[in-house]
Amino acid sequence: MGWLVLLLLLVLILGGAGFVLHLLWWIAIIAVALLLIGFVLPRGGGRWYRW
Repeated sequence: MGWLVLLLLLVLILGGAGFVLHLLWWIAIIAVALLLIGFVLPRGGGRWYRW
């Protein structure tokens, strides 16, 4: 019975980690898209961010 609980806990942890990693990939894709838009469409004669 203890092994079953441990296995279910492991599945829940790995499933949650997979969801978080999937979410982080989407955030990274959106950030790169915004960065590329900043390079293509500068506002006010300069970039919208500062390095």
